[in-house]
Amino acid sequence: MFDIGFPELVLVSIVALLVIGPDKLPAAVRTLALWVGRFRRSLASIKAEIEQELGADEIRQQLHNESIMKELSETREQLENIVNDTKQTIAEAKQASRAVSPADLPLPKELASDQPKRPDQGQ
Repeated sequence: MFDIGFPELVLVSIVALLVIGPDKLPAAVRTLALWVGRFRRSLASIKAEIEQELGADEIRQQLHNESIMKELSETREQLENIVNDTKQTIAEAKQASRAVSPADLPLPKELASDQPKRPDQGQ
């Protein structure tokens, strides 16, 4: 993150020793270390909360997706049942239409007469 090397640390230490003084420097370093520790803990806590929220969002999304998939599968099953019922109805209708002979069907009025026509009479 920060590119601080050994020469920079030595320079900061010398400036701090000159500005703060040798008698107050240990207390200042201790206070600085406490603040840095608190800052790091705060960042770690915030990071954990964000990860927890992201995890909760992923779980919610997964549950939502599962409910949608369940609805889709139920709809697919209903459609398959409708298709199967329709196929069965069509098959039954075909069988029923084959069972009816042409003699059972009513003739139109033009063709129906009291006397049947013979093939040798012509039209």
